[in-house]
Amino acid sequence: MMQLIPGMGADVMQLLISVGFAFLIGMEIYTKTDEESRQYLFGSERTFAFIALLGFILLRSQNLISHIFTAGFIAITLILLVYYFQKVRTSENRGITIILLALLVYVFPLIIQQFPIWFSLLVITLVMVLVEVKDKVKDFSKKVYTEDYITLAKFVFLSGVILPLVPDKEIITGVPVSPYKLWLAIVVISAISYMSYLLRKYVFPKAGLLLTGILGGLYSSTATTFIIAKKSKEGTDAPSHYAAAILAATSLMFLRVYILVIVFNPALSVHLLPYFLVLIATSAVVTFFIYKQAPAKVETAQDDQPVKHQNPLELRVALIFGILYVVFSLLTKYTMQYYGHSGLNVLSFVVGFTDIDPFLLNMFQGKYDGITVTMICVATLQAIASNNILKMSYALTLGDKAIRKYILIGFSVIIAVNIAVVFFV
Repeated sequence: MMQLIPGMGADVMQLLISVGFAFLIGMEIYTKTDEESRQYLFGSERTFAFIALLGFILLRSQNLISHIFTAGFIAITLILLVYYFQKVRTSENRGITIILLALLVYVFPLIIQQFPIWFSLLVITLVMVLVEVKDKVKDFSKKVYTEDYITLAKFVFLSGVILPLVPDKEIITGVPVSPYKLWLAIVVISAISYMSYLLRKYVFPKAGLLLTGILGGLYSSTATTFIIAKKSKEGTDAPSHYAAAILAATSLMFLRVYILVIVFNPALSVHLLPYFLVLIATSAVVTFFIYKQAPAKVETAQDDQPVKHQNPLELRVALIFGILYVVFSLLTKYTMQYYGHSGLNVLSFVVGFTDIDPFLLNMFQGKYDGITVTMICVATLQAIASNNILKMSYALTLGDKAIRKYILIGFSVIIAVNIAVVFFV
């Protein structure tokens, strides 16, 4: 086009994009408006295209008449205000979305001129998507509880306001713990848990057992094991499905831990990658095998009573995490100081019977004298192995008798491979 019309190619492209997409938006609004409400619309499908065309012409005329584009914007705004007050007077509809869209369409040419074409198209596409999903957004907003808005505000405050302000200086001399590292650990753990919480609550509110286990593994594989084991006594699904859901939570736990390694210690993630690939693949295969043990005619029940996860941003949860983080930092330092490598091995195994996240994040972030990359790898894998033993114990003692066989088979394989990997490392 630029070769056919020298010096005018860019202008023609901007004109076509502005007017073309404006016409599509106008057509979308007109077709989605019912017959009764159309009498309150200004213009027709073509109106938005005319507004964009006017904006383009006035923007290109600024060299001749200064501020004519701004004057056009003010004139369009005044016309739309007259339309709005007339609409309010004659109908109960007080929405201003269509007015905002008209003003956005008017500045399309300005956006295309001032920003790269990819960014301009991104803005225009975003406008089109927001127009299209109007009904879906309304339906979704009815499902969102007030406390979830507050939870989102908390997360933004914790990550965007507090985190940049906390100092990155050691709390205790010689112990690699600073307020910044501690708060960053809380924010990252909360982000992963919060994502799982939202998926479980809004995207998959009636997920089957297997999907419940998968999403729960991102949140907390131990808590998910505890809950699903107790639900297995209800017997609404095949026993192997309950066991598979618990094993799926463990599969996602491996992925969750590896994500933490990538975030906090990218260099360590390179060393751990092959081992975690083996563990994730093994647990996934075992989960699939156990799941398929159910009779062919058994239908998977839908979970009409979603698992009630604890709010991942509760102050009490963050406080406990922070205390454990500092405690494990001190334990790691003095264990290495007095007992060396063997002491760290024992500590990592014992920690697995508690909450392993504070210990692992402390290992990933901290830099202790005498601790090598290999020692961190071994400690990480040993903590995970003992934590899997804990989850197996929960499933065996709290679950229905019918799932015990599958739990023993599944966890035995996963733990055996986990221990083999430790010895290999």
